[in-house]
Amino acid sequence: MALNKNTRTYANVTQANKLQQERENTYRERALKLFPWICAHCGREFEGKRLRELTVHHKDHNHDNNPPDGSNWELLCIYCHDNEHSRGEVADAYDTVTAGDTSDSENDFVDNPFAGLSDRLKPKV
Repeated sequence: MALNKNTRTYANVTQANKLQQERENTYRERALKLFPWICAHCGREFEGKRLRELTVHHKDHNHDNNPPDGSNWELLCIYCHDNEHSRGEVADAYDTVTAGDTSDSENDFVDNPFAGLSDRLKPKV
């Protein structure tokens, strides 16, 4: 039995509505409804076709943590999102200490601009 044109149209509309509802229930769609379409890091605004460049970043990096109030999300452009995850990788690399490394890693990159200042302030005799 062939379906008539009205039945096929109704089925297509029903399927389209169902797909739209599923999309709206995704955390990205919910985040886009909750937050302004602005990158939380660089402040660029997005609309139209460029909206696809705006991503949802999970602050705790747990993609299963999707609270309905969006408290674990922030909207980031694809560039800032990539930078955010790259920074974490770099930090992890610096956290690993190689065997035989005896340096104090916390003080390796500390620069004290006042080092030796007291000697410079003493009057010359």
